[in-house]
Amino acid sequence: MAKTSAEKEIYITRFEERYAKVVKPALKEKYGYENDYQIPKLEKIVINMGVGEANADRKHMETALRDLSLIAGQKAIATKARKANASFKIREDMAIGCKVTLRRKQMYEFLDRLVTIALPRVRDFRGINGKSFDGRGNYAMGLKEHIIFPEINFDKVEAPRGMDIIICTTANTDEEAKELLRGFDMPFRN
Repeated sequence: MAKTSAEKEIYITRFEERYAKVVKPALKEKYGYENDYQIPKLEKIVINMGVGEANADRKHMETALRDLSLIAGQKAIATKARKANASFKIREDMAIGCKVTLRRKQMYEFLDRLVTIALPRVRDFRGINGKSFDGRGNYAMGLKEHIIFPEINFDKVEAPRGMDIIICTTANTDEEAKELLRGFDMPFRN
């Protein structure tokens, strides 16, 4: 028998709880927001992986989609080329990468795994660049190897791939967005 909406388990992720109990009050006090809706919050996280070898062998694209789906905990989609480019041997509508957009619980769970598990596994890690904001409160970072995530079996990986992670917030300024991400223990360099 199916559960009704009242019977379904409602769980809150660690970072959701942290936002509600620690980060939100700290931001409200620091910036003096009048209304709770003015307080910056995470909107979405977009993970993008370019697969340049996909034009030579379709298998590379399939493994990249599988790996990104494992990392994100959500099905990844293929991104296609808008225009043909002869120098890169790319035709229009050819699959050249994959991406996934995370919202709500999956977003908080991914951010938790990124900060607590994946980033500390990066070799010679000294923190992430604190200047990679776009001027509107969104943060972008790149990783050279996707194998730092524990979901990826190191023995089954043909070649480590890089990935871009974009964290979109509702903050109006970069300073507010940086303070929001600091609340989640993002390891910024100086």
